[in-house]
Amino acid sequence: MTSAYEPWNDARGAEIIAEHEKLEGATLLILHAMQEAFGYVPEPAIPMIASALRLSRAEVHGVFTFYHDFRREPAGRHVLKLCRAEACKAAGGDALAARAEASSAYRSETPPPTRSRR
Repeated sequence: MTSAYEPWNDARGAEIIAEHEKLEGATLLILHAMQEAFGYVPEPAIPMIASALRLSRAEVHGVFTFYHDFRREPAGRHVLKLCRAEACKAAGGDALAARAEASSAYRSETPPPTRSRR
């Protein structure tokens, strides 16, 4: 099975940054383009983006971590996202999540949400 993504390299990362750095909202555009090209946002890309946009690494890292769709490593073959908002819970989201978690094919990479005790 071959990957649909390119392997990370600094030269390609710099090329992606150069394509987007002059655009409005460049930080998000570059992060999306990196993930589109590599399947995730490689750690070495963060300081490269910061330097090109004259931002601190913390500012770029803050944007990267604020948006939950950005990945630190390539995703698995299949990605299942379940809404955990109140409206989704009211519509049976917890039951759906429980069925997915009980499935032998399901492997969570994030801890389940904590439940408040009342």
